[in-house]
Amino acid sequence: MAKAKTDDAAAGVAQVAPVDSTLGYEQARDELIEVVRSLEAGGTTLEESLALWERGEALAKVCRRWLNGARARLDAALAESSDEAGAERT
Repeated sequence: MAKAKTDDAAAGVAQVAPVDSTLGYEQARDELIEVVRSLEAGGTTLEESLALWERGEALAKVCRRWLNGARARLDAALAESSDEAGAERT
C-alpha cells in the first residue's frame, strides 16, 4: 500500500508566502492591488486563486489595521482640539 502524501505541496495546494504584519499601509495596498489584478485576469487554477484570495484577505486586514489606527489618531487629535477650544471659551 502506498504512503499517502500529507503536505500541501504534494497535495497540489498553491503556496503563498505569509503576509508580513509589519508591512506599511502603502506596501500592503500595492500588493493587494496586484492580487486583485491577478484574480481578475484569470488564468489561474482553483488552488492558485484560493491562495491569492487568502493572501488578499490578509493584506486587506493589514490595510484595515493601518486605517483604523489612523482614524483613532485623527479622532484623538480632533477631540483634543475640541477640548482646548472649549477650555479657551470658559
